[in-house]
Amino acid sequence: MTAFFASCPKGLEYLLKDELVALGAEDVHEALSGVRFSGTLETAYRACLWSRLASRVLLPLAEFDAATDEALYAGVQSVDWSAHLSERATLAVDAHTTQSKLNHSQFLAQRVKDAMVDQFRQRTGQRPDVVTDEPDVRINVRLRRDRATLSLDLSGSPLHRRGWREMQGEAPLKENLAAAMLLRGGWPQIYAEGGALLDPMCGSGTLLIEGAWMAADVAPGLHREYFGFLGWAQHDIALWKRLHEEARTRAEAGLRALRACFFGADADPRMVQTAKRNAQAAGVAGFFTLDRHDASHAAPPPGVARGLVITNPPYGERLGQREQMPQLYRALGETLRAHFAGWRAAVLAGDAELGRAMPLRADKKYTLYNGALETVLLIFELHARETVAREPKPLSPGAQMVKNRLEKNVRHLRKRLEREGIHCWRAYDQDLPEYAAAIDVYGNAGGERWLHVQEYRAPAEVPAAVAQTRLRELVRVAGEVFEVPRDHVAVKTRERGKGGSKYGHFDQQGQFVEVEEGGLHFLVNLTDYLDTGLFLDHRLVRAKLRELAQGRRFLNLFAYTATASAYAAAGGAQDTTSVDLSATYLDWASRNLALNGFSGTRHRLMQADAMTFLRADRERYGLIYVDPPTFSNSKRAEDFDVQRDHVALLEACGDRLAHDGVIVFSNNFRRFALDRAALEERFSIEDWSAPSIPFDFARRADIHGCWLLRLHGPSNENPWDSARIKRR
Repeated sequence: MTAFFASCPKGLEYLLKDELVALGAEDVHEALSGVRFSGTLETAYRACLWSRLASRVLLPLAEFDAATDEALYAGVQSVDWSAHLSERATLAVDAHTTQSKLNHSQFLAQRVKDAMVDQFRQRTGQRPDVVTDEPDVRINVRLRRDRATLSLDLSGSPLHRRGWREMQGEAPLKENLAAAMLLRGGWPQIYAEGGALLDPMCGSGTLLIEGAWMAADVAPGLHREYFGFLGWAQHDIALWKRLHEEARTRAEAGLRALRACFFGADADPRMVQTAKRNAQAAGVAGFFTLDRHDASHAAPPPGVARGLVITNPPYGERLGQREQMPQLYRALGETLRAHFAGWRAAVLAGDAELGRAMPLRADKKYTLYNGALETVLLIFELHARETVAREPKPLSPGAQMVKNRLEKNVRHLRKRLEREGIHCWRAYDQDLPEYAAAIDVYGNAGGERWLHVQEYRAPAEVPAAVAQTRLRELVRVAGEVFEVPRDHVAVKTRERGKGGSKYGHFDQQGQFVEVEEGGLHFLVNLTDYLDTGLFLDHRLVRAKLRELAQGRRFLNLFAYTATASAYAAAGGAQDTTSVDLSATYLDWASRNLALNGFSGTRHRLMQADAMTFLRADRERYGLIYVDPPTFSNSKRAEDFDVQRDHVALLEACGDRLAHDGVIVFSNNFRRFALDRAALEERFSIEDWSAPSIPFDFARRADIHGCWLLRLHGPSNENPWDSARIKRR
């Protein structure tokens, strides 16, 4: 099996992962703006031919440190380039660099090219020529934090270039983003059920053509004449010919069975003609009906009761004036509501504010990137309008009180949340004793928002029916206050079972949502586990770890989903090691690290019991984070009790601590008492519990404790002092 990397626009990673699995890829993992996978050469060829979402498919050749020009040159020369191209071939180099000493992409590309051609010149006296347009071999080099990854670009040119586009408008939608919109909108299922596809602002026809090819089983790479592997020395001509013929046969069969159910319109007659020519080039013009009119005149085709309305309206940045856009989006929403009952709609809004201008509530929202521009895809289920508006059931006095409290909390915190860029926070924590629950908000900079509601155990004298009613009221008003649809609200309730009370049944949906904290991105699961994957009360602890991580080796024990490791890496840690006994959490941790661009040998994930790891390890770390559970009785490790065993745990950490290092120790056992007498013989200790509690957890100031431990030694400098001064 060979390792590959498929790049894609940010926001498409999860869809691309599913697509690659369907194409036969193995060991598939999301990364930032792409997916890592393993497979054979056939797997890679199929990805180039069949992926509707990928931008490029890369074959990594080498990975090495490249902090200097000399290290970069030597790393490139370590590859035997004669295995990939001849001295008579042509080549091109694409370079990207971030957070590295070599920070000029053009220089980086030049040095990679120099190292390659010098190797040929030294061996044969001849060298390949550089050709930027369709070279025999295209090399991709990415430098991040002085670590270089050198890859062969099997795609050669971006895969969104399908080969059918003859003309385009001023702001064309890339084909792989169009495919993502169609998939998020459920087009394959809608087509299978007899529905139609309609774009009331079709532009050059990208969405309609992608939808037709998807329905007809046409491989998106079938019409491309150039791929990067065609001039590669290891290209398997027979394999490619077989795959290409297979795709051609499938396309012919699919087009024969395709229904004429594609409808488009545009107010600009030039765009209508452009869409027609592109549809002809794509071989699907006979299935299209294209008209000239604006979106306000859109209506279902005669005899078509169901389908998907999908469109990419202008955003105001390039095609029109921003102040005119809300009116356009409002008119589009009114048209959808008035004429398309029973249909689904997918609208790519320029931003969340434009989306809110539509007089419809989105059932789902997805953050997608149209080039560098962050946009939001809104999915609407369009229901028939009732002749008499249904009045919502009046709130009870108690429900109105809790709604008032939530609105007050939001007003009180909004400015600070916006100023500090906080998207994940606690909005309510049993503020009213009768409504015994905590409400956490999980969101991202794209405007997506989810609520996590955790019920606290009601007093025994409160009847179960009353507690359930209050919880339902709380969920309702929370959705109203935060304008969050019900499917974005996860509720965890306590149910009484045999032997007493227990936390209720959890779903096994396997659904992760991407949230943002401190400029980093994390996956949370709001339904399947007791915890979500991101402890919100530790936000300041993670931020402090980032402040102190620069140049240090970082060890994260009981790592859980490795959010702390991502913070340390973002703070410039020399490397990170994350230790946890759970394979499930380590896989989750791997995805979190990759989502932020932290992967490779500098970021180790170790499946082990923390104490066992500390006894066996011989490395030294400048920063150790220890956040153990209160109790653990895993079959694969010794029983652990944080009160009983914390001294032994911290002593073992001290054995692995660099002489000027710091241990950050925290736990959530509210009756915990640190054994200072046993620890102060070896450590200086600072109780950092109070400063580590975020402002939105002020009602639960004892939710966790945090201590900073440093070995006694010749150096009296305490790095926490300067960090504390900065904070004040």
